[in-house]
Amino acid sequence: MKVDSHLTGDWQKIPDHIKQLESDGYDSAGTAEMNHDPFFPLLLAAEHSQNIRVHTGIAVAFARSPMVLANLGHDLNAYSKGRFTMGLGSQIRPHITKRFSMPWGAPAKQMRELVTAMRAIWANWYEGEPLRFEGEYYTHSLMTPAFTPENTEYGAPRVTLAAVGPLMTRIAGEVADGVIIHPFSNEKYIREVTLPAVEEGLKRSGRSRENFEIIYSPFIISGKDEKTFEAQKLATKNRIAFYGSTPAYKNVLGVHGWGDMQIELNKMSKQGLWKEMGEMITDEMLNTFGVMGEPDTITGEIKKRYGDFADRTSGGFTFVDDDTRREMIQSLRS
Repeated sequence: MKVDSHLTGDWQKIPDHIKQLESDGYDSAGTAEMNHDPFFPLLLAAEHSQNIRVHTGIAVAFARSPMVLANLGHDLNAYSKGRFTMGLGSQIRPHITKRFSMPWGAPAKQMRELVTAMRAIWANWYEGEPLRFEGEYYTHSLMTPAFTPENTEYGAPRVTLAAVGPLMTRIAGEVADGVIIHPFSNEKYIREVTLPAVEEGLKRSGRSRENFEIIYSPFIISGKDEKTFEAQKLATKNRIAFYGSTPAYKNVLGVHGWGDMQIELNKMSKQGLWKEMGEMITDEMLNTFGVMGEPDTITGEIKKRYGDFADRTSGGFTFVDDDTRREMIQSLRS
């Protein structure tokens, strides 16, 4: 199992941070599209590292066209000498239409077309294939030498897709190099819904599981002392409640018989009852959606629950000292 981490949001500290992550033994360092652009920091990270991979986890796909993403992916992969992975996610309709002011379609269908279009652009750049992509959402039919990258030695980056429902998960199996399973998931849902959908997607594309990565990072609830442990519990309860209020995630709760809670959480979210929502999350739910315990139990539990299907996971492990963190990383990798 490979182990990834997240880059600091302070760009001034990225050069030192990426060196520390590489020294600790992490396999990749990522960014998320939150309050900063997810691509720019990775240029800094690539410049100040040698072997560690860099990735977006995730960038919002529908906020950009396939051509924009193809250019970003090419530039980062070429500059990092083949160390970039583009992790994409669909986000939800309100963010796409109200925050990014972009059109919203059928997300799984649109994502399939976006990745296929992006690969068609790369096929033109790297293999000289004519650019003649015509789809429902995207059309790309013009590419001249002036706009074709010349530094094509490292080819296209890997592409991974974030997914929760079976349809988007199947699309990941069809067109991507890996699937990022949402932290708001659980072992039962993954085994009963996610893995079969991946296999169906791979079957449709005629590919094998061998070169496809399954990435899953459960919530980790631990601490160096009781105070930090309780603070982590509270923070995780609030995150689970927030995700649980999303209608699209109802089935994730439903496999454990908690589907009705989604309806209640959704109502409370519209009333701004965020604190009360977190209080609805029980310790049983924490243990279902995450790994909770003393620091020395965490890596063993991750491997026990998810080790037979997860190719990558992530964790900052900030609740332990530097030496213990390196031991935890190596334990997961062994």
